[in-house]
Order: sequence, then C-alpha cells, then structure tokens
Amino acid sequence: MLDPVARDGLLLAIDQGTSATKAVVVDLSGRVQARASVPIQQQFPQPGWAEQDALEIWRSAQEAVRLALAEVNPSRVAAVGLSTQRESMLLWDRASGEPLGPLLGWQDTRGAAQCATLRAQGHAAKVRELTGLPLDAMFSASKASALLDVHDPDRARSRRGELCLGTVDSWLLWRIGGQHLIEAGNAARTQLLDITTRAWEPWLLDLFDVPVEALPRVVASTGPFVGCHDLAPLAPTVPVTGVLGDSHAALFAHAGWQPGQVKVTYGTGSSVMTVTHSPPGASAGVARTIAWELDEPAYALEGNIRSSGATLTWLAAMFASTPAQIAAVAGPNSGGVVLVPAFTGLGAPWWDDQVRATITGISAGTRLEHLARAGLEAIAFQIEDVIVAAEEAGEAIDTILADGGPTTNVSLMQLQADTSGRHVATSQVAELSALGAAHVAGLGAGLWSQDDLERLPRPHTGYEPSSTAPQRAERQRGWHAAVSSALGDAHLSEIG
Repeated sequence: MLDPVARDGLLLAIDQGTSATKAVVVDLSGRVQARASVPIQQQFPQPGWAEQDALEIWRSAQEAVRLALAEVNPSRVAAVGLSTQRESMLLWDRASGEPLGPLLGWQDTRGAAQCATLRAQGHAAKVRELTGLPLDAMFSASKASALLDVHDPDRARSRRGELCLGTVDSWLLWRIGGQHLIEAGNAARTQLLDITTRAWEPWLLDLFDVPVEALPRVVASTGPFVGCHDLAPLAPTVPVTGVLGDSHAALFAHAGWQPGQVKVTYGTGSSVMTVTHSPPGASAGVARTIAWELDEPAYALEGNIRSSGATLTWLAAMFASTPAQIAAVAGPNSGGVVLVPAFTGLGAPWWDDQVRATITGISAGTRLEHLARAGLEAIAFQIEDVIVAAEEAGEAIDTILADGGPTTNVSLMQLQADTSGRHVATSQVAELSALGAAHVAGLGAGLWSQDDLERLPRPHTGYEPSSTAPQRAERQRGWHAAVSSALGDAHLSEIG
C-alpha cells in the first residue's frame, strides 16, 4: 500500500507496441491527463523475418515518458504500469546489458522449420496440453532457439547465467530496474511455460534447447517488480506495480472479465480474446492462455491474426498511398474479389505458417475500390472465424469490445457487425492497452479496488448488425472458399 498522499497522484503507463511506444498519464478517476507517442522501426530482412532494435525500443520508452511527463508534475506519479507487445524475443548480455542481435518480433516465423520438425515428431499434442498453445513459430520458444543458435550455439554461456533471454516486458523491466523478470501472462505466450503450474517446464526447455538459467523469474501481473532507477524524470522510489501483455491490457481496460464479451484489438495484427471459465479442453482453433494473475490466474481463450491492419498497409504500398486513404476509397462491395492476407502465414483458427497470401475473383473490371473493400472484409472475416472458434471452446459471445486505431473507421466497424451478427462496442479511448496497464498498476499499488475498476467510465460507440443470417452465411462461404484455396487440401475439412 502506498502512502495516503499518493492517492491524489497519477499513474504512468508505458505501452510498447510494434510500431510505436506510447506513454499515458492517468488520474485516479481513470481519465487520461497527458499522452505521448514515439515511432519505432521494423525491418523485414528476409521473407518471414521481422526484426526490431531493442535499444531503439528502450530509447523510445524513455522519450515517450519524458514527453508525457513534460505536461504534468512528475512528482505526482505514484506508480507505473507496462503494456507490451508479446511473443517477441531478444537476447542480451547480463553483465553489460547490451543486446546480442535484433529483437525477433512476434510476426517473425524463422522458427517455422523447427516447429514443423517438432510437429512431425509428434510433440504438438503435449505442447498444447502444457502451454495451451499450438506448436507455432509465432510464439517465443522457436525465436529463443534461433537467437541461441547464432549467439550461443553450445548453450555454454546461457547455462553459466551470462546471457538473458526475455520478452519485451522483461527487457524494459531490466532497463528500468535491473532485474530479470517476466509477467505471468507474457510468460504464457513463450510456449515454455506450463500454464497450470505457472513455472518453466523442463520438458519444453529440453524440446527447444533453452537453458532455464537464461530465463527470467515469473511474477504475477501486480508484481513485485522494480523501482524506476533509470526512467527520468521519475524518482527511483516510484514503483512499477503492474505489467500486462498489450492484448491482455486492452481486455482488462474493457472490464473484459464480464461474461458474453470478446475483446478484439485491431492493429498490425489482431488479438481476439475472451476470459473463460470453462475447463481446459481440446480446441484446434484458439489458444488457452493466462490473461492475468492477480490473487489467482484468470484464463482466456485467444486467437491471433497475423495481418489485419497490415493488409491495408500492403495495399497502400502497392498503390503509393496510405492505409487511411485505401480504407477511404473502399467501395460498397468487393466486386467478387476476396483477399486472403497470409503474408506471414495464417494464425488462428488455421495455424498454418507456410501458406501465403492469395487474391481470388479478379476480373477486367476490378478496381482499387474493390481491392480496398476486400482488404476491409478480410479483417472482419478473420476476426469472426476466431470468435466462432472461441465460442465453440468456451461460452456464448454476443458483444465485441473493439479497440485499436482502425476502430475509428466507421465502415470497418459496421462491416464487422454485419459480418458477425453481433453488437460491436468500440472504445472511445485511443490508448486502451495503456489504460489497462494503468488500471492494473493502480490495483497493484493499492490505489484502486476491483470494485473501483468496475465503476470507472468506459465510453464507447455502438454498432448493430444490419445484415440477415442468410446474407452473412453467403458471404462467409465465399471467404472460406478462398481460404481453402490458399490452404490446400489438408485444411478443406476444417472449413465450415
């Protein structure tokens, strides 16, 4: 519990994402008082590879904090929360703190061959049983193997404790406070954690050849974490009291623990996540993961879509335009064009890291307006496929809680409602992941109770479906036909 003086203070949330690092200052009524954003770069040196500079990420966090706190009195900040991109993995020297090689982003699939080999050897079922995740290169384990193969091929330095492997939350906590830690929800995305015991699983470590000595200590979502020893202008006594993966943080900000709801974060990719109270069971389409750990772990069902906003980014590059302009020129229909945006494979519910993007239905009459519409439809179709898989594995879903930059596109949100036949509620807060990090940090600092969080304002814009069930079924048949064409015969029977 913090000193009572802190109850009149502020919370600082750092949201480290794929394309930018944001800092948001939140007061105890839940309102944003200051914000800043610093862009970061991403490189794609080979097909299927996605890299970032870990030091650039750290510097962007420092700069975003400095800019946000220039608008308020830094001494009023009572606690700090982190929201971070997940599954990304980096390796650094424990003594110097210097990264060894790039950060391998969550989109990076250079471990696909290793995962394919392990699947062929029959390990997929046990991996899924222990981790809740399909054996797929999106998760951190194969990235960790790839980094070690280059920088510590015999694993000698790792076993001596000279090297640190970590996700982005681990990296930021290390730079902020000098401890090698990872939050439970982020750890659950590595494919090295037994999500029941919430401990690193020796069988998985052997399978991916990752020494436990290189891994961080797993802690709950409210810590204990570190003090801000290197995050000016904050004093070292200001604690980090909450950490969540970005998708988990957005779900938390939505109060997504309430039944009948699914959170969809629209971004470069998309995360579709719903808290589940169902017992563990077989589900080929969605993963089971730790949403957060407070007094006890909360579990969620999740499907990850690799290319949602990235679809419009690709179209924009093709036509020397911007994603916003592409979305703006989308016509009322796609003219029969269907785009399957498998630029780095397909995530949930298909989990195929080898399939590549396809476009069907192009004719002499196809124009940019049709391609743009097909790009928007691909986003909505992919999300609905994951929601259906989550319903089959858990509970009924009637409301989509939407957040992320693309939710400002009214056409896309109405299209989602019409595609899904569900109510869509889009958050009016742009920085929802940061807000969720602030919420859990306030909870961890003793500034809020769970009841307080329930009462915080959550303004949203609502969309109701205007389509009929037969219309939705007809459109989905066309989408699934294109997906089956991309995937090939192996998946034909899985497509409804």
